[in-house]
Amino acid sequence: GEREKEKYKNNVPIDVQAHPGKYTIENRYGLHSLEISTCDFDDIAQYRASAMNVKGEISAYASLVVKRYKGEIDASHLHAGTFSMPLSLGVTPHGFASRFEIKFIDKFEVMFGREGETMSLGCTVVISPDIKRFKPDIEWYRNGVLITPSKWVQMHWTGERASLTLTHANKEDEGLYTLRVVMGEYYEEYSGYVFVRDADAEIPGAPGAPLDVQCLDANKDYVIVSWKQPAVDGGNPILGYFIDRCEVGTTHWTQCNETPVKFARFPVTGLIEGRSYIFRVRAVNRAGVSLPSRVSEAVAALDPADRARLRSHPSAPWTGQIIVTEEEPAEGVIPGPPTDLQVIEATKNYVVLSWKPPGQRGHEGIMYFVEKCIAGTEDWQRVNTEIPVKSPRFAVFDLSEGKSYCFRVRCCNSAGIGEPSEATEATVVDDKLDIPKPPGRIMPTRNTDTSVVVTWTEPPDAKELVGYYIESSVVGSGHWEPCNNNPVKGTRFICHGLVNGEKYIFRVRAVNAAGLSEFSQDSEPIEVQAAIGGGLLHGVCPELSGKADGLTDCTTSWEGMHESSQPIFDTDALLKCNAKFNRDPLPSSSDKLGNITSYLHVIHVETAAPSPPYDITVLESVRDSMVLGWKQPKATGGTEITGYYVNYREVIGGVPGKWREANIKAISERAYRIENLKENMVYQFQVAAANLAGVGTPSLPSKPFKCEEWTIAVPGPPHDVTYTEVRKDSLVLLWKEPVYTGRSPIAGYYIDMKETEAKEEHWRSVNEKPLQKKFLKIAGLTEGVSYVFRVRATNQAGVGRPSDITDPVVAETRPGTKEVVVNVDDDGVISLNFECDQMSPNSKFVWSKNYEPIEDDSRLDIDSKGGKSKAIFKNLGEDDLGIYSCVVTDTDGVSSGYTIDEEEMKRLLALSHERKFPTIPLASELAVEILEKGEVRFWLQAEKLSGNAKANFVFNDKEIFNGEKYKMKVDQRTGLVEMIMDKLEDKDEGTYTFQLQDGKATNQSSLVLIGDVFKKLRDEAEFQRKEWHRKQGPHFVDQLGWEVTDECNVMLKCKVANIKKETHIVWYKDDREIMVDEEHDFKDGVCTLLISEVSDCERYDLVFQQNKQKRKWSLSLCIFVSTAFADLMNEVCRRIALSATDLKIQSTAEGIRLYSFVTYYVDDLRVGWVHNDTQIRYTDRVKTGVTGEQIWLQINEPTPQDKGKYTMELFDGKTGHKKTVDLSGQAFDEAFAEFQRLNKYLLTYMNPFVLFLQALNLSCTVWGDPTPEVSWLKNEKSFVSDANCILKFEAGKNVSFTISAVSTHDSGKYSLVVKNKYGTETSDVTVSVFIPEEEQENNNENKKTKA
Repeated sequence: GEREKEKYKNNVPIDVQAHPGKYTIENRYGLHSLEISTCDFDDIAQYRASAMNVKGEISAYASLVVKRYKGEIDASHLHAGTFSMPLSLGVTPHGFASRFEIKFIDKFEVMFGREGETMSLGCTVVISPDIKRFKPDIEWYRNGVLITPSKWVQMHWTGERASLTLTHANKEDEGLYTLRVVMGEYYEEYSGYVFVRDADAEIPGAPGAPLDVQCLDANKDYVIVSWKQPAVDGGNPILGYFIDRCEVGTTHWTQCNETPVKFARFPVTGLIEGRSYIFRVRAVNRAGVSLPSRVSEAVAALDPADRARLRSHPSAPWTGQIIVTEEEPAEGVIPGPPTDLQVIEATKNYVVLSWKPPGQRGHEGIMYFVEKCIAGTEDWQRVNTEIPVKSPRFAVFDLSEGKSYCFRVRCCNSAGIGEPSEATEATVVDDKLDIPKPPGRIMPTRNTDTSVVVTWTEPPDAKELVGYYIESSVVGSGHWEPCNNNPVKGTRFICHGLVNGEKYIFRVRAVNAAGLSEFSQDSEPIEVQAAIGGGLLHGVCPELSGKADGLTDCTTSWEGMHESSQPIFDTDALLKCNAKFNRDPLPSSSDKLGNITSYLHVIHVETAAPSPPYDITVLESVRDSMVLGWKQPKATGGTEITGYYVNYREVIGGVPGKWREANIKAISERAYRIENLKENMVYQFQVAAANLAGVGTPSLPSKPFKCEEWTIAVPGPPHDVTYTEVRKDSLVLLWKEPVYTGRSPIAGYYIDMKETEAKEEHWRSVNEKPLQKKFLKIAGLTEGVSYVFRVRATNQAGVGRPSDITDPVVAETRPGTKEVVVNVDDDGVISLNFECDQMSPNSKFVWSKNYEPIEDDSRLDIDSKGGKSKAIFKNLGEDDLGIYSCVVTDTDGVSSGYTIDEEEMKRLLALSHERKFPTIPLASELAVEILEKGEVRFWLQAEKLSGNAKANFVFNDKEIFNGEKYKMKVDQRTGLVEMIMDKLEDKDEGTYTFQLQDGKATNQSSLVLIGDVFKKLRDEAEFQRKEWHRKQGPHFVDQLGWEVTDECNVMLKCKVANIKKETHIVWYKDDREIMVDEEHDFKDGVCTLLISEVSDCERYDLVFQQNKQKRKWSLSLCIFVSTAFADLMNEVCRRIALSATDLKIQSTAEGIRLYSFVTYYVDDLRVGWVHNDTQIRYTDRVKTGVTGEQIWLQINEPTPQDKGKYTMELFDGKTGHKKTVDLSGQAFDEAFAEFQRLNKYLLTYMNPFVLFLQALNLSCTVWGDPTPEVSWLKNEKSFVSDANCILKFEAGKNVSFTISAVSTHDSGKYSLVVKNKYGTETSDVTVSVFIPEEEQENNNENKKTKA
């Protein structure tokens, strides 16, 4: 937008008209300058330049201090109040030359050429007024270095136009060219960039030519040749370089190395002393050898002292050859050992040694022998066995890479060989200089319609950097073009020749002698358009010291002040992605008056300077310095904060002094040490933040702090406490360790928190034990509640004071919040992914590990495009365990984290392997089965197959195919893969394998059929085949077997097949036919025979007949004695035991009875009784028995000792079954009382007395549903009706028992037992039969008579 520019002195606008000749204000292409003529002490002030447009206002400040001139002047001049001097003593910036005005017209623009072409650039110069006696001096500079005429460069001045011609352009000629027109002490400059691209290679795919070949450390027979690697490798990595030499005066080129060397320095030995050489270098890749580089300057093989002597005393025109003569040697003096032997360079290909000649030389003509040995041994070997070397330098080749060597040197002359020098330390044969790591933070910004400014950060641990190569690519094309062909220094470059309106991405790689780094990550895309307010101002261009880059503009300066008065900017600080806006006052020349200029850089009209920082605190204080900390501004101005400026002032007696600048260059951290303070002085501080829009308003003055030595034992406060990853129930708190650690190392941290509105006493500690880390995820927050936090450090002395309280933060998950997501792609690549849809134009993704920015990219590749960023693991391992977080800058706290612990790592690695080498999951492995006809079926089943799945069938490592012997089938729908063989033969013994393939996924399964396994399978197949043929007629499906029914009967059953209606069966027992009442129904093919009683030596046969064919299957029960019968009876007993009812208590006249009913009883069922865990011993008083289906325990005449828990144990032959009843307490008391009652009235009421030969009738009425079964027992044994005893059960109710004529044998206990499916009941009666008294007497008399 249209903007206005104003200049102020101490906040008062400068009126140029009111001070004619004093002030000159100019605007050259957006570079605004204020020039102050004839400075005096009244000009000491703070100057401000303000730029204003509709979007706002921005200012830049500079302070001017005028000091006394150091020249020899009359002191009286200093008392006049103004500062002036004769022109002969000091020249003012304008002075005499101020009458000239120099203008450039018809200027050269940015130029592009190719190697081998002729390029010309020039300007028409208009000087006014035109004074003939003043002729301008025309000077040309390349990258700030004065150019002198040579065969490569020619310069012309016609009086009006200055031109420079590159007769044979090479990449060495690429750079910023500056034309300087000097009129006396005044000059004007104009600059433009010249790009030189590679010539077309003779061999397609060959690399570009190396460049900038130089000769270093030349000596009598030795020189080091260095060069720069080309930007273009031809599409294949450069394998190395060949070095060629040519003796001056000849045209014959000799290759110096047999195999290519990768290191961009190479020692050339074997030179002839006194002769001069030129060198060139060629690059080689897989496609071929490049064109040669431009040749080096000629270098003479001379001792450095001789070369210096020749330079200082030239005696004749240069011929390219020097004749060296030696003095006549003295006799018989052997030289001493060399001194100061050291390894000055080591690579994988060679080691360079350097030493000093001995103090005792013996005489002139000294030469050297070099010896080596493997470190740790004394096996010295001479390296130059044939020809001694003349130079105190030597390159040792033919060493084993990775081994350690020691070296020593001996001197020799005609008198002999001297003692060896001291050996060097062990030297490993390897590159001492590492290839640099890729640059970081590639950030493009708009410049002009055809150019973009690209900035980056220097790679970490970079050593001996030669420069950088930049490449560009149109988005989506996949084709990269070099932006420069001569490595540029600095961390910023303007890429020209771009297409307006296209979107480009950029990447950078670093260069040193060891090689080229990997490419950086691609930048964000940028559309080529002119920046608002024009491109970068020339004032932002660095000083002409080799750091210049592609700017085209003009500047004004004065002779004698050029180096110091040029705008000096830290390009690494100003324009890279974390740019620091420099507020330095421009340094003045040491012998000239002060000259101050400030620069204003308008980047985007929509950006603004940051708001003030706040909460300034002291982190450490010593006698003469203090460390300050502060909080980041709440408003960043729409772009990244690039640095901070700190001011301080003394406070004496409560009265503050003037503000002073503490730092000249912007600082990026929110902590800064201010040096050179006064002890015990009170100071106030203020901090201002800067971004690319400018420097913001300073903070309010801090509270006063006293500069004094802290002596407390506990640590100072942690600082820079921030939070990230804010969610509804958690956040991550970050902090930095205290600057002042106290008297012992910091042992950990305590984190405190409280609700924002809570009182101070509500602070509570989050952790009980000191935390070693400098971050913590705090969980358990309440959604919607605002919190504040603080951190305290602790050491052995105790806990220090807390940090400043954080800003309040509300626990909430904002709408649209996204989390880091882990992904494993189809190639097994593991990555962390984060998306953001709230990015601003300057936003960037910043990845951290354990909340420390990731600088080492050896483990991760970061790929950020648009609103997505991906952190790709190169080789996930234990070194990668930790918490990974991603923060998006210039947003409202967009961030997320993801933890990779050991368990998660194992899961991801397993998933990666599965994706990289996918397998087809199998529902079942390869198996074999015999089919009904004796065929052999091999089969497996995959969980899922696509329509493209296929299978290979392999037998003994040879593939077999579908045919007469093998029938193969793959069912993609069900995943079933099978192969059927008609029969197995001896030759089919071996290993069978099914190989599956479905796209990338594979799997296989094998089955080994050899030895007994194969024979068993073959026999089974043969048997099955025979069985199938057999089963074509009637046959048994299941063999004759047995089972026990619920009624404890034994059922024999058999299943037959292929039977017809006319088929009939016959059962035999011990070869006698068993007559059955019903005909067999063969609908289900099952034949059964129910047996109510079975003994241990019986044989049953089943015979069926059909179509006069007999099929017979028998099961002999004779084996029941040992196995089958025992198993059958065990099953019967088991069923009986399971049918037992719970124990019940019954009182009788004799005592107490415990009993349980079973469905059936056999003697094989073993019954035992336990009283209070003790087995009962049976006596006449305590006895057990079985009455029908009742199992009982009778306790006659019970006593209190009979109380307790009774258990009936039924053992079926394998398992015990228990029933328990508790006969104690009330249960015993009631039973005992009932027993006494029954016993008392036994004779009177219970027992009928029957006379001999009388009739007896007992009757009872029973009921039940279903109608119960009735049985009678006498003395616990069943009995049935006969002629004398009639048993009746009528109408399902009336039960009667009649004895027509009783006798004494009928005395006893009679029991009526009734039962149905719901249970059993018993009623007992005792019958006593007596003979009449008279008959008894007659009987007695008869007995006497007979006697």
